[in-house]
Amino acid sequence: MVLIAHISDLHVSHVGFNESAFLRAVDEINALNPDMIILTGDLTENGYYAQFEESKEYLKMFESNLFAIPGNHDARNIGKQSFEDLIGDCSWKLTKDDEDVVVLGLDSTTPDLDDGNIGKLQQLWMENELDKCILENKFSIVAMHHHAIPIPRTGRERNILFDAGDILQSVISHDVDIVIGGHKHVPNLWKMQGTLFVNAGSLSSYKLRGKDVNSYNTIEVTDRDIEIYLNKLDGNKILLGNFKRRDAVDL
Repeated sequence: MVLIAHISDLHVSHVGFNESAFLRAVDEINALNPDMIILTGDLTENGYYAQFEESKEYLKMFESNLFAIPGNHDARNIGKQSFEDLIGDCSWKLTKDDEDVVVLGLDSTTPDLDDGNIGKLQQLWMENELDKCILENKFSIVAMHHHAIPIPRTGRERNILFDAGDILQSVISHDVDIVIGGHKHVPNLWKMQGTLFVNAGSLSSYKLRGKDVNSYNTIEVTDRDIEIYLNKLDGNKILLGNFKRRDAVDL
């Protein structure tokens, strides 16, 4: 089994960052001891170097390996350069060979713009890696900050992924198992032609809609099933979905 903690939208800053929520999440996730933590962007509020320094110190509190991609807030104020200096590469490939799981992290940001864009070169790289996943029968996960499909309960659609149609075609045609993202601060799960599109809420921002609370997702992948849970930081844990893997073999 592979257990993934999916967190997003920390928005570390002196205003709007809920430190108590973050610290509670750290305790909960460390207790779960996931195989990996995937952070889908917006580590900071403004992309300032000092905010990335602060974010890095907070992220050190997690005991499991953590892999992050930038969000639109991180791309402000030359933030992508700061991200690479302090956090790591903006796009990457993670392979967990003993469990046949591959995670591709994509940078969907454009400097100083809230809208998203993967771009042709990154799309071609993704497709090449996904071709390998098909040939090697790997379970594939694609992570990006911006949502490829609109999220309910978020009002007028804005800050879109400009090339969402092309990216959707790529992930569907390559039998991607899960696409994860953040950005909207609203947890959600869609299933389209066998691919799960999982959005995380905000882990530690005060910018929440209605009665929403800070939260994170957990994804459990076995050789037969996928279970996805919404973990609210008020103590409630909700099963978002239980699905049979597309490559599961009936015995």
